[in-house]
Amino acid sequence: MQPLQRAHQLLDETRHLDFLAPLALRLYLAPVFWMAGTQKISHMEGTIAWFGNPDWGLGLPFPTLMAWLAALSETGGAVALVLGLAVRWATIPLMVTMAVAALTVHWENGWLAIAESGTEASQRLSGLLEWLAAEHPGRHEFVTELGRPVVLNNGIEFAATYFIMLLTLFFIGGGRYLSVDYWLRRRFMTRGNRYAD
Repeated sequence: MQPLQRAHQLLDETRHLDFLAPLALRLYLAPVFWMAGTQKISHMEGTIAWFGNPDWGLGLPFPTLMAWLAALSETGGAVALVLGLAVRWATIPLMVTMAVAALTVHWENGWLAIAESGTEASQRLSGLLEWLAAEHPGRHEFVTELGRPVVLNNGIEFAATYFIMLLTLFFIGGGRYLSVDYWLRRRFMTRGNRYAD
């Protein structure tokens, strides 16, 4: 057997673990959407105001409806992702929320979620930290002991990344073995289904 053929065979032998990829995506995304959704619900009055206000918010039509749809999509989607239940369906409203967030909240800030070190915002933070170290070394140590603070740029990077992860789950589903979808398919679908073997 040629070395290249053997290498491909070794790669193919890992396919029995392919359920780990969708599981990892699901478990990574679930807390992201759970936190976003529960934050919206716990501050729903402010969320609705932010969704509707054109001056300091998003200026969306039907802000009450939109806020509740986003919050319930995120919390319900998080639960669905953890369980692996209706994963392909759950990704659709979550992708919509990510697209809306990218276009209405983050687009004007460019790509990066965290400001680069050369930007003015980052330079101002460095100046603040230098001042804090000189004037209040104890507070500087407290602020920096867990890592260097950064400035949030609020670009589309995170929303786009989550969208791509959701798009992947839309096409591959919740995966085998550790998703409710897999067991429902095994129980109710034909043996020819790719998740039913």
